[in-house]
Amino acid sequence: MPFQVHCLLPVTKVSQQQMAAQPLVPWKSGLFDCFEEASTCCYGFWCCPCLACTVSGRFGENSCLPLCDIFSTVILAACGIPLFVPPAAVALRAAMRNRYGIKGSICDDIAVSCFCEWCSWCQMHRELKHRQMTPAVVIVQNQNIIQMQPAPVMMAPVYPAQPAFVNYPAVITM
Repeated sequence: MPFQVHCLLPVTKVSQQQMAAQPLVPWKSGLFDCFEEASTCCYGFWCCPCLACTVSGRFGENSCLPLCDIFSTVILAACGIPLFVPPAAVALRAAMRNRYGIKGSICDDIAVSCFCEWCSWCQMHRELKHRQMTPAVVIVQNQNIIQMQPAPVMMAPVYPAQPAFVNYPAVITM
């Protein structure tokens, strides 16, 4: 009996032609090019958790995400479960490679994040700095503007309600 997996999320199929349309590019700086930019090198050396939070925030993720690398390792080690792979560093590195079309594999991301996490955060920081300095070219084409407001609807007139019963104190005289 074959093993079947049912996915509730929508899956988009990407053809080989679509994948070939965008060639993968290398990282803009090497893993050990820390002295290429001294400010990032110092920032990563003296306060790597702060650099990791900065990178995460600039990439569009929660700035506190890298703290999972610190706390998950400590909490799991206290429970007797060793964790050697920093989850946030691997996830962010893989997401960055995917978004920018950078060469590599998840195995590379795991190895780099496990054995040289500080250099990994520095490399990602340099990549984001380079990507933010590169100007984006936006092509604007004439588009037909369609009014998206619904047609006005006439409201029915509202008349004051006529009292059916009056509850006033009355004086009856005979």
